[in-house]
Amino acid sequence: MQALRERSSGPKRWWASKWLVGLAVVVLVAAGGVVYAVSRHRPAALACGHGTHCSGSSNGSPNGSSKSPATDVAAHTLSVSSTTPVTGASAVASSTGITVRFSSALAPGSATPTLSPTVAGSWHVYKATDSMVFTPTAPFVPFTKYTVTVPGGQSGVAGAAGAHLRSSKTFSFTIANGSVDRLQELLAQLGYLPLSYTGTAPAPQDMAQPQAGTLTWMWQTMPQELTDLWVQGSTNAITKGAVMMFETENGLTVDGVAGPEVWSTLLADVASHKANTEPLTYVLVTKTTPEHLTAWVNGQLAFHDLPVNTGVKGATTTDGTFQVFEHVKASRMSGTDVTGTKYTIPTVPWASYFNGGDALHGFPRAAYGFPQSNGCVEMPIATAGKLWPYTPIGTLVTVIGPPA
Repeated sequence: MQALRERSSGPKRWWASKWLVGLAVVVLVAAGGVVYAVSRHRPAALACGHGTHCSGSSNGSPNGSSKSPATDVAAHTLSVSSTTPVTGASAVASSTGITVRFSSALAPGSATPTLSPTVAGSWHVYKATDSMVFTPTAPFVPFTKYTVTVPGGQSGVAGAAGAHLRSSKTFSFTIANGSVDRLQELLAQLGYLPLSYTGTAPAPQDMAQPQAGTLTWMWQTMPQELTDLWVQGSTNAITKGAVMMFETENGLTVDGVAGPEVWSTLLADVASHKANTEPLTYVLVTKTTPEHLTAWVNGQLAFHDLPVNTGVKGATTTDGTFQVFEHVKASRMSGTDVTGTKYTIPTVPWASYFNGGDALHGFPRAAYGFPQSNGCVEMPIATAGKLWPYTPIGTLVTVIGPPA
């Protein structure tokens, strides 16, 4: 029996050892779960124990850096923070500079924005700054809208950390209307006004800005009928005529209005010293009998008391000051006179139209000096031929006379 008990105790000890091993595994697993659970709900510094590697950082960075993922993203992105002028700005000075500010410092030699329409000048990126600055060397044109394009993509603006503007950005602004003061100064400089301008030469980018200076009559012999028309700094008949002459000289649409095209061309002509080549003439038509015409050319009395005919009653030549708007060697004229008779004259010589269908021109009559026309100012053909070269588009014509 003893031998039997000894033999049978061997298997019992084997099962007991197996049971103890299993119990140890369960205890270890349970202990690990407790440690894991504790480590999930404790600060990293408290979870670290002997033999455990701790970074001292809650972001899991192995090198102990405190930089967050958001900071990493910001370091690799670039955006436009602000612009000067702001987009949509109006009445911007023609001498303005442009500044584009970015979200971080820029790389030297980075791509630069473009301007449309173009303006002479240059872009600068100053070392270790976040801005690009455009400095003009010519004025922005009054009345004009400009668009700035900031290039994006891999070939676009680059940050110092290697970031690029994701896509191109644009903003626009509009230059202020040109001042009449400056318009008159520039027209006088180029010889389109019977006045001269004296003043200091402005910086190139300030050319469209009003300057300190003086406008004075170029000649002392100008008649009062002309000088009374002049108002400095205000639109007047003399200034309109000068603009029309300038438009004609430069192949522009003739309307006497100084818009963007006129300003652009005017500034270019001033920069290149391209002066007026036409004579400055003032024509005075007097309807008091005997009717006559007097004209001053470049300040000199060139035509004195030339006999002319103006419109008959019912087709009276209108009083006032006008600008010649059409200047042709021959004109076809047709219409209906005050008697109701229709007429067509295929070739009327030396015509300078100044008010609707009214023109200075030659026409054969038995006599001159009293109303005979249908509203035009008629004169002998030979006389008209001599006057015509001095009455280009823009020439001022004043008609005065007794009350109707």
